[in-house]
Amino acid sequence: MFRILESQAPAKQNATTTISTLSGRLQSATLLEDRRAAILGLRSFAKVYPASVASGALRSLISCLNKDVEDVDTTKVILETLLMLFNPDETSPEASDDIALWLADEFTQRQENITALLDLLDTYDFFSRLYSLQLISAISSARPERTQECVYTAPLGVSRLVAVLEDKREAVRSEGLLLLTALTTSSPDLQKLVAFENAFDRTFGIIDSEGALTHGGIIVQDCLSLLANLLRLNVSNQSYFRETGWVKKLANLLNEAVREQDVVDGVAEWVRPQRDKNVWGLLAVLRLFLVKGSVGTQANQNSFWQSGVLTQVLNIAFRESFDVTIRAEASQTSSAGLVRADHILPKALVTAADLIRSNSALQEGFAQHDVLSPRPEEMPQANGHSHEKRPPPTVNVISGLLELALAPSSLQAFDVRLSACECLKAYLCGHAAIRLHFLRRAIDGHFSDQQEADNIITILIEDPESARGLDPYRHWIASVLLFHLLYEDFDAKNLAMGIAEGDAEKGEEVITCIQALSANLVSGEQKDEDQRVSIGYLMVLCWWLYEDHEAVNDFLGEGSNVQSIVQLIHQNNQSRILVSGLCAFLLGIVYEFSTKDSPIPRATLHQILTTGLGREQYVDRITKLREHSMVRDFEVLHQGLDAGQPGQLPEVYFDKTFMDFLKDNFSRVIRAIDRAPGIEVPVVANGIQKGISRELVDSLKSQVDAGTQTIQKLESDILTLERKLSQEQADHRKARESSTVELNRIKNINEALQRNHEDDSQRSTREHRRAQAESQKTHEAAILSLRMEMQKAQEEADVAATRVRTRNEAEVDDLKTTVARLRSELEKASKEHVQDLQTAHEDYSTKSSALEARVQRAEDKANDAEARANRLQGDVEAKEEARKTAQTELDDLLMVLGDLEEKRAKDKKRLRSLGEQVSDGEEEGEDAEGDDAEGEGNVD
Repeated sequence: MFRILESQAPAKQNATTTISTLSGRLQSATLLEDRRAAILGLRSFAKVYPASVASGALRSLISCLNKDVEDVDTTKVILETLLMLFNPDETSPEASDDIALWLADEFTQRQENITALLDLLDTYDFFSRLYSLQLISAISSARPERTQECVYTAPLGVSRLVAVLEDKREAVRSEGLLLLTALTTSSPDLQKLVAFENAFDRTFGIIDSEGALTHGGIIVQDCLSLLANLLRLNVSNQSYFRETGWVKKLANLLNEAVREQDVVDGVAEWVRPQRDKNVWGLLAVLRLFLVKGSVGTQANQNSFWQSGVLTQVLNIAFRESFDVTIRAEASQTSSAGLVRADHILPKALVTAADLIRSNSALQEGFAQHDVLSPRPEEMPQANGHSHEKRPPPTVNVISGLLELALAPSSLQAFDVRLSACECLKAYLCGHAAIRLHFLRRAIDGHFSDQQEADNIITILIEDPESARGLDPYRHWIASVLLFHLLYEDFDAKNLAMGIAEGDAEKGEEVITCIQALSANLVSGEQKDEDQRVSIGYLMVLCWWLYEDHEAVNDFLGEGSNVQSIVQLIHQNNQSRILVSGLCAFLLGIVYEFSTKDSPIPRATLHQILTTGLGREQYVDRITKLREHSMVRDFEVLHQGLDAGQPGQLPEVYFDKTFMDFLKDNFSRVIRAIDRAPGIEVPVVANGIQKGISRELVDSLKSQVDAGTQTIQKLESDILTLERKLSQEQADHRKARESSTVELNRIKNINEALQRNHEDDSQRSTREHRRAQAESQKTHEAAILSLRMEMQKAQEEADVAATRVRTRNEAEVDDLKTTVARLRSELEKASKEHVQDLQTAHEDYSTKSSALEARVQRAEDKANDAEARANRLQGDVEAKEEARKTAQTELDDLLMVLGDLEEKRAKDKKRLRSLGEQVSDGEEEGEDAEGDDAEGEGNVD
């Protein structure tokens, strides 16, 4: 019996068959209940068999999402099923990252799919909103760019997403916040659209509702992340944020955090870590407005200054209660670890630096601020009890920064010192007057009776050697600050050149600042002190001597400097590559800008470099310096305290500005040793050539020598010319005397010739008058003879003219008679010709009519013949005879027409010979009319 039942039982189905059956049922179902049941069945398989469910039912699920959107329960089941497909079980045999990519492609390839998910945000149902946001987030994680495009182009898509931030349900609001943060990471257009949907107002509303910076949790961090995405490298959003007054809100948030910290009880210890994270995030948002070189940076700086943001940032930076390490835990790999460590105080100092950098007005106003002293005095105690609490002392912000940067402190405060140094560099950046004022204050403090612990000149020149090993970064930071005071400022260089130790009037040796720094460098290296101190000295010396002949001469004034540095290069072959490379770099600068008038002439210096050091060693040291990881990878290395190496000094050796200077001039310095000693490099400072050009001096010397030789030659030429002049003057006197005698003789001869000339002139006048009278008589006789001949010739011409006139008149009469006779004959001939033409035309018309009649008869006969041929098809002989007859008649007609044409041509020729004009038009017309042609033939 049981066997019979088992045989009749249906076959067992596996998961694949069941999923296929449910997919087909979902696709073909017409009732809502049937579709919901199929979806519930598919949901049970979605976690374990995501690939099978997606391949068979994904499009049906999306279709049902559009079709059954009004049914909340069905929509919820569909969204849950889709989310399971994106997040399958890790133990599933079909689990793969490719499934999420394929699902995201299916959604993003059609705009209406994303639009359908965004439409669900219009409903107030909790699960519809939450699941749709989670589903869009999953799609965005797989295909971020395409999802951003779909959301951007969806009608009211961005508006609906931003409106979720006002949802009172924390889960929905948090999910919307995370989704907006993910979507606005890299799309400027989407960032602008989100910002103009009042996202700033809603985000700050969430921050306030969560307890601001002090009491806010992870939600405040997410809000700050969204603000950072909207403002990062987006000038339009930054301008909108600034113009709508939200900068004041940032200042208020910082002020509130400081105020709550300053209350009697302060902030609880368990609240501080999250508070510090929030403050750190807000400072990061502030720095997004202050990108160096950005178009709106200066406007942002001014706005922050006016809103009091800088004051609040300084208040945070100089409060120890905010100096708490923020650690971000790394994701679990083999074990948990710390991946980064930042401090509120360093972050605030760097933010303050960005707020004033390269802005002259703010830099000048920055120095007027007072801040809490970084080293507050301890409260005195009596009998174990402290007195009443006094307010903490305040100092000028510049003094406070110098104290933070230069005062000895623990390694944990290194980032604070480095940030304080960065803030001081920003204070000096691009403002020559401030740099000169700062340097003068340092110089005056150095020479004053009152020693200042934070005076950079004193630290670098006179600080005890024992302090270098304890705190090498004290000298390093002082060197960096002096480097920035001298950087691209020749006035500051000239001012620093005046620093000297010793009184020459008292017989003391005068040691300049450059020589003191060089001596400290050599001394420190010989005692094998920390190389960071030596690198600091070398950074200052390299820039100070660069393009400055006077500084180079000052350096070479101490003759042992060059030899000492060469020895340092040999000693530090492999152990201290950075120091030996910088020493070689310094020697290259010294040689490049030395002259033959330097304390060590250029030729001698070149010999020291090529023989004492060697060209190969020189090039090798500089090349190894450039290839060192601290130089080559400087831009990508972390410049700060490394939390992974506790108790060790940070791997910070160079300043960024010096590194740019080193890399920019690497090629020039490495080739300097190949420049001949006779070739000197001119230096141009502030558009004016600095010092005396060696080429100009040599040129002037050659010109002076050439001028002296020319003067000597001219003096000898003058003596020769003077002698020649005296001789010529004597010769001139002799010639003048002889010429006077000769002149008198010539005058006598002239007077005699003048008298003879008057006699000859009178005689010639008489002869001329006589010849003129005779010529006049001869001329009158000739004129009379010519007149008589002319009269005779005129009479003969009159007779000949009368005879010719008579003969011409007779000939004219004869011609007139002939013309009249010819005209009468021509008229008679014309009349006769017209009559003949009329007669010929009438005959031609008659014959043409007859011919037309004959042609008509012939045509009739032909028609009759054709009719008879059609009727009598068998009578071939009769038809042939009729055809021949008709053909003969046609040939006769053609012959007659040919004769007519020939006669017509003859008539035309005859008319032309008689003087009649026959036009071509008449010929064409007559050719067209057979009757006219035949008539002309009859006339002929």
